[in-house]
Amino acid sequence: MYKRVLLKLSGESLGGPAGKGIDEESLRRFAKEIAAAVKAGYQIAIVNGGGNIFRGIQGLGKGYDRVTGDRMGMLATVINSLALASALRSEGIAAEVFTATPMEPIAKGYVRESAVKVLSEGGVALIAGGTGNPFFSTDSGAALRALETGADALLKGTRVDGVYTADPEKDPDARKYDELTFHECLVNHLKVMDQTAFALCEQGPIPLVVFDVNEPGALLRVLKGEKIGTLVHI
Repeated sequence: MYKRVLLKLSGESLGGPAGKGIDEESLRRFAKEIAAAVKAGYQIAIVNGGGNIFRGIQGLGKGYDRVTGDRMGMLATVINSLALASALRSEGIAAEVFTATPMEPIAKGYVRESAVKVLSEGGVALIAGGTGNPFFSTDSGAALRALETGADALLKGTRVDGVYTADPEKDPDARKYDELTFHECLVNHLKVMDQTAFALCEQGPIPLVVFDVNEPGALLRVLKGEKIGTLVHI
């Protein structure tokens, strides 16, 4: 169903059960899942979060101003991307890390055409550093890069199997949506992504699929068009 996608992975997912640091088993599992999808002919760009290392907003009231905190969070996404790129190469997949702000020789500065070239040649482009600006989430960065790279869909891998009426980890009565619109997400205040990310997807338009990235084989099933997770569209 989707030929080229932008996969958004939370930093906590790379942190394993504790959601902190980089869990080797989780890193290896994600690399294998992504590698299998690429070998099947799908093109995948990746935006990682950085919450397993540092989340910018955590610094408020703890000695960091918001701008500094967000910059630290952007650097955390670079660390995660470097780790995942290395794991992908171990699986025989070419992987290149791009950053929103120049960081040579650690990674290449992000240029849309260069990232698309990596995808077209069967590699994975990991685009780190968010948008390069404070006050924007990595979800917004993912939506932006999805539009720029011409992705057919934005896939958001989470710890739950879709979008619910409430947090299913806290509310046993929460009901899952199989499908809904961006407008419904905003009206019902569903915490799937922030409003900037929603606006970008709606403007595209580009569909969003929210799914449980920890379920074995889930990524390939989404790419093949199976109805798992929640589809959000215009």
